[in-house]
Amino acid sequence: MTNTFPLIAMLVVSKLLYFFFHISYASDTITQFQSLPDNGSTLVSKDGTFELGYFNPGSSSNRYVGIWYKNIPVRTVVWVANRDNPIKDNSSKLIINKEGNLVLLSKNKTLLWSTNSTTEALSPIVQLLETGNLVLRDEKDNNNEPGFLWQSFDHPCDTILPGMKIGWDLKTGLNRRLTAWKNWDDPSSGDFTLGFTLGSNSELLICKGLAEYYRTGLVNSPVGVFGLRGNPIYTNKYVSNEDEVLFSYTLKNSSVISIIVLNQTLQLRQRLVWIPDTRIWRTYQSWPQDSCDIYNTCGPNGNCIISETRICQCLQGFEPKSPQEWNAMDWTQGCVRRNSWRCGVKNKDGFQRFSRMKLPDIPNSWVNKSMVLEDCKAKCLENCSCTAYASPDTSGAGIGCSMWFGDLFDLRISEGGQDLYVRMAVVDMEAKHGRQKKVVLVVTITVSFVLVILLAFSYIYVTKMKYTADKIMPTREQDERGQEDLELPLFDLAAIIHATNNFSTDNKLGEGGFGPVYKGTLRDGQEIAVKRLSRSSGQGLKEFKNEVMLCAKLQHRNLVKVLGCCIEGDEKMLLYEYMPNKSLDSFLFDSARSKLLDWSKRFNILCAIARGLLYLHQDSRLRIIHRDLKASNILLDNNMNPKISDFGMAKMCGADQIDGNTNRIVGTYGYMAPEYAIDGFFSVKSDVFSFGVLLLEIVSGKKNGALAYEADDRNLIGHAWRLWTEGTAEQLIDAYLVDSCIVSEALSCIQIGLLCLQHHPDDRPNMTSVVVMLSSENALPQPKEPGFLIRKASIQGEHSSSGNEVTISQLNAR
Repeated sequence: MTNTFPLIAMLVVSKLLYFFFHISYASDTITQFQSLPDNGSTLVSKDGTFELGYFNPGSSSNRYVGIWYKNIPVRTVVWVANRDNPIKDNSSKLIINKEGNLVLLSKNKTLLWSTNSTTEALSPIVQLLETGNLVLRDEKDNNNEPGFLWQSFDHPCDTILPGMKIGWDLKTGLNRRLTAWKNWDDPSSGDFTLGFTLGSNSELLICKGLAEYYRTGLVNSPVGVFGLRGNPIYTNKYVSNEDEVLFSYTLKNSSVISIIVLNQTLQLRQRLVWIPDTRIWRTYQSWPQDSCDIYNTCGPNGNCIISETRICQCLQGFEPKSPQEWNAMDWTQGCVRRNSWRCGVKNKDGFQRFSRMKLPDIPNSWVNKSMVLEDCKAKCLENCSCTAYASPDTSGAGIGCSMWFGDLFDLRISEGGQDLYVRMAVVDMEAKHGRQKKVVLVVTITVSFVLVILLAFSYIYVTKMKYTADKIMPTREQDERGQEDLELPLFDLAAIIHATNNFSTDNKLGEGGFGPVYKGTLRDGQEIAVKRLSRSSGQGLKEFKNEVMLCAKLQHRNLVKVLGCCIEGDEKMLLYEYMPNKSLDSFLFDSARSKLLDWSKRFNILCAIARGLLYLHQDSRLRIIHRDLKASNILLDNNMNPKISDFGMAKMCGADQIDGNTNRIVGTYGYMAPEYAIDGFFSVKSDVFSFGVLLLEIVSGKKNGALAYEADDRNLIGHAWRLWTEGTAEQLIDAYLVDSCIVSEALSCIQIGLLCLQHHPDDRPNMTSVVVMLSSENALPQPKEPGFLIRKASIQGEHSSSGNEVTISQLNAR
C-alpha cells in the first residue's frame, strides 16, 4: 500500500492539471497561454514565422492586437483583430470566455473584440498556425480545417497571405475581402476594398467607397485575369463554381516571403517581396498601373489606349456624346452610336472585331461556358439588346460565350487582351466595306498616275526642294544638311500662331536654352507645347535639327512625344505633347508642391526615368546619349508619370558605339560627369552620372549646388557621401516623406545614386544594372567616394561654352 501511494498521488495531480488547462476556459482562461495580457506577452507560431501580440501603429498611441512576421525587423502587420475598436490603455487581456469565444477585454471588462463563434466546443484552444492563420478550434478535431470554430483567414484585413482565400463561400454566404488601412498610423477600415463580384461572370474589384476604382477583368482561367497572371515566384488559383468563388496563391519557393497588400495610396501592391540582404520590402508589381487602369476612364463605349497622346478614343461606329467636352479631354460622357441597327432584319446587322481588348464590365452581361463562338454570335443577333459578345476563354479554343447588353464600360487595349465583337448597324458595316473598296480603287489610280507623271515632275520637285532648302537653312548649313529627311509632320506657321494666340505671353510656359516654350490648342482641340527657337540667337540651329531627327526616331512611354515641327522663314519650332504638370523641378524644389510627391510617386518617377534612359542607351534604333539629363528636363503628365524631354544636346551613336569626344562641351552645372566637363569625353556613363545626381535630388528634395550645406560638403553629392560614410544616410531623406517613405527602400536608392556618381566611368553601373538594382533582391555593391563638383566656372580654350548654352563645371580628379 505504501509503494502504490506515490503512483496514485501522481495520477490525481495529472487529472487536476488536465482539468485546469483544458476545462478551465470557463474561468476566463485560454488553454494555450491562459491569457495574453498587454505586458509584452506574445503567441508565436510553431515554426517561429509569425507572432501575435499587442502593437502601436506608427506614431499612434492606440493599441491593437495583431499578427506580424516575427523574424522581419521591419514590423509588417498582416492582420489586426480590433482594427475598428482600439485599446486606449495597456491593461487589456485576450482570453477565452465561458462561451468558448476568443475575446479582447479592456481593463474594466468592456468587450473590445470577439470571434463570435456560434459553434459549441468541449475543449476550445487557440493556435497561431505556421501559415499566419489564427484559429480557434476544438482540441478533439486534430487540427483539421473543418474543425475550426473560427479562423482569421476568414476575416482578412488589408493583406493576403499565401494560402488565404479571397472571395465568397456560397454555402455560408461568407464574403472574404480586403479593406485598406485608413492611414499608416490607423489600421481602421479605410475607403478602399478588394473583393469578388458575384454573377454569371466574376472578377476581382477594387472600390473606393461604393464607386468602382479598378477591376481585373473576368476570372476564367489561371492565365485569364487581366493583371494577375502567375510567374515563377507564385501560382495563382481561381475557383468559380456553385460552392465558392475565390482567389488564392501559393509560393513556389518556400524561402521567399511575399504578400499582397491593399494600401491606402490608390494602389493594390500585388507583390511585396522581402529582401533579406537589404532588409526591405520590394514592390514587385502594383495596380492600377496607368490611367487606363482607372475604372471607365473613357466613359461608355470609349476605348482607352495608353500608348496614344489622347488616350481615349471612340470605338469604330461611335462618336463623342459631347464633342466639346471630349475635345477638352473630359471623357466622362463617353461615346454614342452614329447609327442605330435594324433589329430583326435578317443578315443586316454585323459585328466589328476589336483585338487585344480588356473585356467590358460585367453588370449587364450573360455567360454560357459551353457555347462555341459561332453560336454565341447567332444568339447575340437574336437578342435586340445584345451589343457585344466574346469568348472568355483565353486558351484559344473559342469555347464559352459572354454577351453584353447596353453600353460597354471600362474598355482598354492591353497586351494580354482578347477579341471583342461589337454590334454594328448595317450602314456602318457598308461604310467600312465601301471605304475598303474605295481605298483599293484610289490606290490603283494613284499609282498609275504617279508612274506616268513622275519623270515629268521630278525636275520641278528637285528644283523646288532646293529653293525651299536655301530659304529655310542658312547657306553655311546647306552642305551639312544634304538629303536629310526630318521624318516629322510639318505644321504651317499660321496654324501655330492661331494655336498660341500669336505667341501670347499668357500662353508662355517658360524659356529654355534655345528659346521660349508656349502652350497652344490646335483646331481639333488637342493641347500642345511649342518650343520656339529664338530668332535673336545665332546659335542652336544645329541642336534644333538634331532634336527633330532624334525625336522622329524615338518612341517610348517615358519620352516626351514630338508631334511635328515648323520650319518657315526664320521660324523654327517643335511641337510636343502638352504636359499639364510641367517639369519635375517645379514640384521637387518648391516647398509647397513637393508635399504632393509622396514616396510612392517619387520611386515610380525614378524607375520610369531609368527605363527611359535604358531605352535611349540600349533599346532604341540608335544609341542615344542625352547629355543634359536634369530635373527641369523631366516633364510630368496629368498622372505624374515622368517623360524625358529636350534632346537638343543629345548625341547619336552607332549600335555598337557607347562613347565619343567633343570640343564643344554643353550641359548643365551640377549634373555633368567629371570626364565630360574636363576632357570632353562623353558616354552612356555620363548620363548615368546625371541620373545619380537626379536620384539624390528626388530622394532629398534638394538641388545639387543650389543650397548651403555644411562646411565640408561641397554640394548635395558631398553631403550625401558624408552622411553615408557616417552611417546616417536617412538624414538625407526629404522631411516631407516621413509619413509615406519606406526608409529601407529610400536608403537603397541613395546607395544606387552614389554608385552612379563614381568618379571613374568604369566604376559606374550601366542603366541595365540600375533598372535591375531598383527592383533587385540581391545585395548592392558598396560605393567608393564619388566625383565632386567643385565650383561653377567657364572653361576656356577649346572647351568653350557658347552664349546660348548653359554653364559647365570644373572638377578635380580624385
